[in-house]
Amino acid sequence: MESLLFALLTLAARWLEPRHNAQIQLLREQIRILRARVDAERIVPTPAERAELLRIGALLDHEVAELMHVVRPATYRRWRREQKSGHVPKKAGRPPTVQCVRDLVERMARENLRWGYRRIVGELRKLGISLCAATARNFLHEAGIHPTPEKSRKTPSLPWKQFIEANIDSMIATDFLTKEVCTLTGRYTAYVLIIIHLGSRKAYASPATYSPHEGWVVQQGRNARMWLEDEGLEARFLVHDGDAKFSAHFRESWKPDARCLRTPPRSPMANSYAESFIGTLKHECLNHFVCFSPRQLDRIVSLWMKHYNYVRPHQGKEIGNNVLDVNFQPQTAGEVRCKRQLGGIITHYYREAA
Repeated sequence: MESLLFALLTLAARWLEPRHNAQIQLLREQIRILRARVDAERIVPTPAERAELLRIGALLDHEVAELMHVVRPATYRRWRREQKSGHVPKKAGRPPTVQCVRDLVERMARENLRWGYRRIVGELRKLGISLCAATARNFLHEAGIHPTPEKSRKTPSLPWKQFIEANIDSMIATDFLTKEVCTLTGRYTAYVLIIIHLGSRKAYASPATYSPHEGWVVQQGRNARMWLEDEGLEARFLVHDGDAKFSAHFRESWKPDARCLRTPPRSPMANSYAESFIGTLKHECLNHFVCFSPRQLDRIVSLWMKHYNYVRPHQGKEIGNNVLDVNFQPQTAGEVRCKRQLGGIITHYYREAA
């Protein structure tokens, strides 16, 4: 009975052996084809992959010289020696870059849209951080940021806020202030042209008019340029909205001294300095009055403008809650006095000279 069973097993093994050999040949041929397609000259298995190869090799008594195609047989023997000595393999390759450096690369790229990855690497070196340029480029690719923005578009983008900050000392903004005037013949809308210098925050207000036609607007522009010259303020850029009163003639009248920049439609924040100034003028002063003539409106605006430009403290972060007049010197001696105008709407304190 045992001899019959042995014979059957022998026949089955001889029948299955050619098929098993064919499977091995097929797998080895696939490995050869894949190995030829790999660009790297050598493959570095991970510690887990190395342990698995050693486990399977132990089933063959580690006689794998003709079977090992991923690494050289000498490398496999070195693995065995390290395994016997208790050596724990480490992950191959350079250590990964810490997450804070990756975050800093992305932050620099998003805050400076014109910087490429090489400029970012240079900035990191200034901070004592050494990073390969290729690694920085890969970080930006993974974050969905073009590593060389100057090549991604014909005209590199510059955020409006950053443009204003770069040119704030030579930029002015303009807009129209409106106020309802009640007369014996009805109610009319009076217009006042406002121009504010962004760097110094000093502002100019034109006389009021019911009909701000093109000639009047151009003339007020000339008056504003004379005011800028008297104040010693530079104006290379003029920001205004798309109001039709800012005509082509008005824009041409500012050349070649200043370049006019028209803000996009429905974007009041693009002209936020002028909008904010007009809001302050209305909130602190004009909303408390009912005007009956343009002359009255001019008187009110004129008094408040002098207060604004010379004695009113400004709370902007660049100004530090100081007055705009650069020649102003705080007085420490003398009795404190209060000066009120327009029924107390305009109030400021000063020291009376001894």
